[in-house]
Amino acid sequence: MTLNDVIFVDAYPKLDLHGFDRDTARVAINDFIRDQMKLKHNIVVIVHGCGTGVLRKTCHEYLRKNKKVIDFKTFYYNPGCTIVLLSIDE
Repeated sequence: MTLNDVIFVDAYPKLDLHGFDRDTARVAINDFIRDQMKLKHNIVVIVHGCGTGVLRKTCHEYLRKNKKVIDFKTFYYNPGCTIVLLSIDE
């Protein structure tokens, strides 16, 4: 499954970053990704909101550097969230 196949994000695990600052968001994203990999979820959703774009930028910078992230993109139908494809090691 690729990220282009995702239409409904309600079925995937979500992390809501509303109200977080940059540093707290990085920690929350790291913990969320680690937990979801343990649970073997390969697609997750991070809700950062539209606002000023600070959380989206922080989120995307972190995802670019994370080796467990295969791909990510801003969700087409809601620019306030990002869908992420994770590498699940067996």
